[in-house]
Amino acid sequence: MNELKKLTKSDNRLSALEAMHITTLNDVVMHLPYRYEVVEKIWPPDEEGRMVNEGVIVHDATVFFHGKLSRLMVKVMIEDKDYNVTIFNRHFLKPNLRPGRTVTVTGKVKGANITASNIVLKTLAEQSGMTPVYSVKEGITNKVFNQYVAKALTLIQDLDDFIPVDFAMKYQFGDKREALHLVHFPKSHKDAAKGIQRLKYEEFLRFSLTMQYIKMQRGQEVGSAKDFYQHDIDQFIKDLPFTLTADQETTVNAILNDLKQPTMMYRFLQGDVGSGKTVVGAIGLYANYLAGYQGALMAPTEVLARQHFSTLSRFFADTDVNVVLLTGSLSAKEKQAVYEEIATGEADVIVGTHALFQEKVVYNNLGFVITDEQHRFGVEQRKALKNKGENVDFLVMSATPIPRTLALSLYGDMDVSSIHTMPAGRKPIITKFYKGRSMKPFLKQLKDYLAKGGQVYVICPLIEDNEEQDLRSATQIAKAMGDYFKGHYDVALMHSHLKDEEKTQIMNDFNDNKIQILVSTTVIEVGIDVKNANMIVIYDADRFGLSQIHQLRGRIGRGSEQGYCFLLSQSPHKEAIERLSFMENHYDGFEISAYDLKMRGPGEVLGDRQSGLPTFMIGDIYRDFDILERTREDAIEMIQDYYKYEEYTEYIEAVKEKIKTGNEYID
Repeated sequence: MNELKKLTKSDNRLSALEAMHITTLNDVVMHLPYRYEVVEKIWPPDEEGRMVNEGVIVHDATVFFHGKLSRLMVKVMIEDKDYNVTIFNRHFLKPNLRPGRTVTVTGKVKGANITASNIVLKTLAEQSGMTPVYSVKEGITNKVFNQYVAKALTLIQDLDDFIPVDFAMKYQFGDKREALHLVHFPKSHKDAAKGIQRLKYEEFLRFSLTMQYIKMQRGQEVGSAKDFYQHDIDQFIKDLPFTLTADQETTVNAILNDLKQPTMMYRFLQGDVGSGKTVVGAIGLYANYLAGYQGALMAPTEVLARQHFSTLSRFFADTDVNVVLLTGSLSAKEKQAVYEEIATGEADVIVGTHALFQEKVVYNNLGFVITDEQHRFGVEQRKALKNKGENVDFLVMSATPIPRTLALSLYGDMDVSSIHTMPAGRKPIITKFYKGRSMKPFLKQLKDYLAKGGQVYVICPLIEDNEEQDLRSATQIAKAMGDYFKGHYDVALMHSHLKDEEKTQIMNDFNDNKIQILVSTTVIEVGIDVKNANMIVIYDADRFGLSQIHQLRGRIGRGSEQGYCFLLSQSPHKEAIERLSFMENHYDGFEISAYDLKMRGPGEVLGDRQSGLPTFMIGDIYRDFDILERTREDAIEMIQDYYKYEEYTEYIEAVKEKIKTGNEYID
């Protein structure tokens, strides 16, 4: 913080900067505007009441406090008429709002009242160009922060300009100082866009170069070549109760080839809901077993782990493979028995949750690790499991598919496989969106379906009612449906606050058709496979991402029966209605995730920082994909021409140190 004292001697402002996570001059210049205001007069107000105009203050301002929140009110004459102007959390403006002063007001008009989003202590004529708007804390105004940026740019002698000269010339980028000046002090939107593009490129290049460098190093890592007979694998595949799809065959061949190599496997497998990733993983586990190694499959929840255990047990029923389950809900005695099987090598395939990498678990000869729904695991969790063996081959699977080209950039340190084709006999889920929150439009269809012996999922965004959110809760719906169907069908409530044993019991009862209606939160989003349940109702569907809805929809129609999905939402927003209507005619998870990424952004689709995916300060991995892809190609060139770009390896080594201790970019 000492260097920030060159900008301000105010302790309050220093504290405000610290609250903004700004501790260096470099932090100041890299704290970019999130939007720009171009001051243009809007008067009379437009159809939605929005206005921008100058006026003269008539009376002194008054301020009302409610806890830390404030409401400032002042009377302003605009175009010969008095308006009561209200602005929130700007009480510090009060000393400057004296009668007779001319100010510019931006806000919404309703009658003689204006709810202001901004009050500027200047006339319209005094304001020109573009005004950057920053995310700031109380005690620092946008104007003051912009002044700090200007001063910081003069004080920083050596800005970390990362882009190689030949790439800067290729894309006609100026230097970093120039780019920052264009972003913080633009004369036009074109200026700001030019500066931002250069900063995004630099940010993505750092990421892409790190990924490609790690991939190069991984390609040199000595692994354990797995030796097995292809004939045994072919026979295992032949004995499966179904035929592999073309994409499954391609992926299986890639995995088997990886296992045979003396280098370590790092492969990312993505596939649509129900596309058959588990059987692909099972074939890899079988090859690993034939080579004399143990395999492990880690799932994020006990429900999903038990599902995988059941599935793999079926696949390996006619082999000598011993599949065991290790989860947190097992008794101490049961856990100890599994520990001993793992340590002695009696257990060939171990399926479980995070319990797989606990200190007490000692593997006899771990050779292959699979993590399912990998974005739900923290980086350290995945590393801990992989480190349970030496030179372990590693496969991560995800049912939240993204465009392959985007996957190549985001998982640039791994080989990428995608399964698009669905198993034969699967029917597209008939999906209908209904505006409102009543089952009345399809209640008869639901009752007829139940009468024929079917089972239903009902999904809600909340467990309990919340006064601040007008949403249907799982608890409320479960009670209502329980009362409505009492004496006819059994209704159960499932959510994340239940103990693992309770969840398991409920799912077993649902699987055995002792429960006909399962009301739940998104805890059943992945891994549940109940062939008799082919109808799902999703309340307040606008609260979910489309990829999440697609995951939920993937719980049904997993056999040959027709599945039905009903989406309910009373959202008045056009965008929400368009998104949910989109689901009525789209069934491809890759297409849906691409649309969802575009509409909602990567955080909604790919998970947050804990996922191990990058959290970029400036770039957007979908909207700026062309820049991200360009940096991937340039990073490959830099790696291939290692000596030309040798100076950049210092940066990579520094990032690798961060990777060892945290979650900077990749595990």
